[in-house]
Amino acid sequence: MADDWDDLVLDEDFIRSADTSEPSARARMLAARWRRESPEPQPWRSDEPPAGWFFSKRRKRWRRR
Repeated sequence: MADDWDDLVLDEDFIRSADTSEPSARARMLAARWRRESPEPQPWRSDEPPAGWFFSKRRKRWRRR
């Protein structure tokens, strides 16, 4: 009785043809957190820019005096 595993070759082509994909660690962490408690709805864009984005000291240096 021949075993199906005897003729199987585990080469690079076999490995790359696998259809398995795994979520990232962050995706798994967020999925576990959201199973425990659903996330609060967030607006798509905030009304305020991020802190220090528009009025940063770095932009002031480029102004002409």
